[in-house]
Amino acid sequence: MKRLAGKTALITGAARGIGLAFAEAYVAEGARVAIADIDIARARAAAADLGAAAIAVEMDVTRQDSIDTAVAETLDRLGQIDILINNAAIFSAAPIVEITREDFDRVFKINVSGALFTMQAVAKHMIERGQGGKIINMASQAGRRGEALVGVYCASKAAIISLTQSAGLDLIKHGINVNAIAPGVVDGEHWDGVDAFFAKYENKAPGQKKREVGEAVPFGRMGTARDLTGMAVFLASHEADYIVAQTYNVDGGNWMS
Repeated sequence: MKRLAGKTALITGAARGIGLAFAEAYVAEGARVAIADIDIARARAAAADLGAAAIAVEMDVTRQDSIDTAVAETLDRLGQIDILINNAAIFSAAPIVEITREDFDRVFKINVSGALFTMQAVAKHMIERGQGGKIINMASQAGRRGEALVGVYCASKAAIISLTQSAGLDLIKHGINVNAIAPGVVDGEHWDGVDAFFAKYENKAPGQKKREVGEAVPFGRMGTARDLTGMAVFLASHEADYIVAQTYNVDGGNWMS
């Protein structure tokens, strides 16, 4: 039997990359999936590729009205939300003395506030429905430690780990398990932007930072989106019913805790 048969998931930032890999894995395990993304055209294309088990919903996690509308649309079209993955996030890098308030506010508005208030909106539905649920937040190895050029992003992911702990302790009385995944360095189109930041601030050639971080992973390479799907399926399944408020490293051995 498929591990997520009969379940419905809402995944933010799912039109591409890691979020899309999660959507593909969930559909393969029998779930119906709402692909939520600010880029609705790309979300619709992704949903079309996945077939009848997937829908696209427009969501801007920085706006409460957009979160509420996307949750309501998912419920209207799919009937329930059993699983939420808070995946939408952005990256930023700069030396401490060059961080701007605008950049800080933008990162925290998407990475932290967006995750919190999407989690809140879905948790309200789960509580009202009375059948529990699973919430998975996307943290990062960057939330486990500071990095000289990545202060704001690291702080935002540390906040996600902390929110996962607090929400997990608060919501388990309703049968809602809140946990998180902390990837390491994951290859994908977003790494072009990450590499560009380090090329600027560390005077590296394009592609050099990406090669260096891949070689430094104990496993021997950067991760891929598909490397994360096993944990995402596990945490959404009944096999994880007794797991509460934890953050799991899926990083090829980069961080041990």
